[in-house]
Amino acid sequence: MADEVLIDISDRVATITMNRPDRRNAINGAMGLGLARAVGDVEANDDVDVMILTGADPAFCAGADLKEIGSASESMFSETKPDPNDPYRRDEFGMYRFRGPFPPHTKLLIGAVNGPAITGGFELALNCDLLIASDRARFADTHARVGIMPGWGLTVMLVEAIGVRRARELSTTGNFLDADTAFAWGLVNHVVPHEQLLEFARELALAVVGNDQTGIRQMLATYADIVESVYEQAWAIEARVNRVWLAGGIDAAEVARRRDAIVERGRTQL
Repeated sequence: MADEVLIDISDRVATITMNRPDRRNAINGAMGLGLARAVGDVEANDDVDVMILTGADPAFCAGADLKEIGSASESMFSETKPDPNDPYRRDEFGMYRFRGPFPPHTKLLIGAVNGPAITGGFELALNCDLLIASDRARFADTHARVGIMPGWGLTVMLVEAIGVRRARELSTTGNFLDADTAFAWGLVNHVVPHEQLLEFARELALAVVGNDQTGIRQMLATYADIVESVYEQAWAIEARVNRVWLAGGIDAAEVARRRDAIVERGRTQL
């Protein structure tokens, strides 16, 4: 596994850590692929029952690394000679054959949000099965401020988590949401002191490990089938909008300029 993504396995719990702290764990090509492979590898590991996803401080994930964004034809995720048999092969827009950033998995994925989760980082968090937030956690959907469209399910899962009216507010304003408000709105399951975050997440994980794993995975599959029955078409709509938007091209310099303004705005908001 590349240095951008670390895996630690203990007591049947795998902790997956995004490890680009100097870039606030912004997602470059290596990290995006590393995260997908990490979840796939842990899913296939019979010594693991639960996964925890977190970031190396100070951030959970600041979203896509804008230094690597070019045009849609030069996506930061595209491969020059993709292997057609590779399950992690990505198209020209950086999308996998599966939905979202992670391959299908049957094991519980807990998000331990240790700091800001912004744009694509917010989508990573939403793709977890449940969320534990540090009191330093912050959430923001800044897709519209940057000038890109979600592609990992934000418009679907944010509505599922907090309702369509609050989702519209976050997506159209780009405002930052603090941890306590995220808890009040139902976005996160728990808020804990920063230094207790991983310990608390592991306690939950170990409670899951102590149960019948066949039953746990059937329960998770049942929840997934129920959600799929409600939101299947919504995923298709977001994917279509994302591809049409990217096909129009991205002005990397303008996106970077807007991103700098977003960072400064986040500092003043919270």
